[in-house]
Amino acid sequence: MTDMTQTTTLDTPGWGQELRATLALAVPLAATNLLQMLIHAVDVIFIARLGDTPLAASSLGIAIFGLTVWAMTGLIGACAPLIAAERGRKLHSVRDIRRSVRMGIWVAVAFGFVGMGVAFAGEPLLLLSGQAPSIAALAGDFLFVIAFAMIPMIVAGVFRIFVAALGKPGYATAITLLALGTNLFGNWALVFGNLGLPALGLTGSALSSVMTSLAMLAAYVIVITRDRTLRRYRIFGRWWRPEWKRLREIMVIGTPISLTVLAEAGLFSGAALLMGRFGETELAAHTLALNLAALAFQIPFGTAQAATIRVGFHHGAGDRVAAGRAGWVAVAIGTGFMSITALAMTLMPTALLRVYIDPDAAANAALVGFALQYLVWAAIFQLADGVQAVGAGALRGLQDTQVPMWIAIFSYWVPGFGLAIGLGFYTPLEGTGVWIGLATGLFFAAALLLWRWARRDRLGLTKYA
Repeated sequence: MTDMTQTTTLDTPGWGQELRATLALAVPLAATNLLQMLIHAVDVIFIARLGDTPLAASSLGIAIFGLTVWAMTGLIGACAPLIAAERGRKLHSVRDIRRSVRMGIWVAVAFGFVGMGVAFAGEPLLLLSGQAPSIAALAGDFLFVIAFAMIPMIVAGVFRIFVAALGKPGYATAITLLALGTNLFGNWALVFGNLGLPALGLTGSALSSVMTSLAMLAAYVIVITRDRTLRRYRIFGRWWRPEWKRLREIMVIGTPISLTVLAEAGLFSGAALLMGRFGETELAAHTLALNLAALAFQIPFGTAQAATIRVGFHHGAGDRVAAGRAGWVAVAIGTGFMSITALAMTLMPTALLRVYIDPDAAANAALVGFALQYLVWAAIFQLADGVQAVGAGALRGLQDTQVPMWIAIFSYWVPGFGLAIGLGFYTPLEGTGVWIGLATGLFFAAALLLWRWARRDRLGLTKYA
């Protein structure tokens, strides 16, 4: 393709317009992400009342299930920039968007079966990792049931991308709120045997997750078939018809996203394993601090999803100026919010910990002491975490995923995990050293991704013919 110099046109939104458009997407998407975290929190609340052993088994099971679902969700994440670009191009967009959604469903179902296979093999995998046989057996039973939630969850993820890219992210928020209520009711009824149902314990929680995923899927189907704007795309028409070119595009763009997700998730999972070597109190404090950081991250994560859609739309339209504005606006939103959370962690860490524990209790003194140390570094890496998330999202809008994947793998695992091991085990810093490693990995990723976004024109990522 030949390069086409493009200047601002009458159709190019101004900075204020782009800010409003990005916020209109980012706010409901961030709310959806937070609600999704609450769905998982409901499971933990109910299972914790069964005792330490079921809680430990469910934690191991969710670690396998969650990581698999995240990887698959990254794969179908390729649908977002493709649909956004097709909307921007406008010509034949209805047909092209239908193809992307249809092939996204194909990928979701095919790799959902692969993910189910991983879940079914949960007990042997946990035994190989050195877990206690009794815990591994209980986790294996849990995974065997919750595995049936995998395909509905991933297909619902495709529909979530579709409605958000079509400018209706509020549907995703409402449906996730419905899922939260369904999961709350399912756990209440099945875990302890209310309404005359048998008390199924851990299996009941897994069944509740299956019910919740099916309810989400059904809600999306109802919305898509009844909404006038969404219905015209007829995404369920001839769903059996293959579109091999579009399928390849999803795999080419989505595979690096999936591997990036695995690289980041692996870093934090690895950090938890390192913290466990220092003692139970250090690991518990690490979990509390990381939970607070994860809650805060849902805002820039929603902003990153919005950035992919807005940048992708302008990229499809061939508007270099608008694509640049969309990316920088998203970076500003993500950085601005994470600045607020960083200040909160710095100025009122004890108040934040009070959400989880009583920091004034004498029995929690050691736990609070470690958690306060780790929250200092959580505050420091808030900015980097926001920038790397939104930077990656903006680059995905340009359908640039392979180089960002290598940036993530390098940043997280060389300076990040390498420094976590070095400072954690070869200096007196121990747990604090692990957190310094996490922060370093995120800062490397943020700097390199922001550099690539700033040089997108010179790197040929915005050449239009």
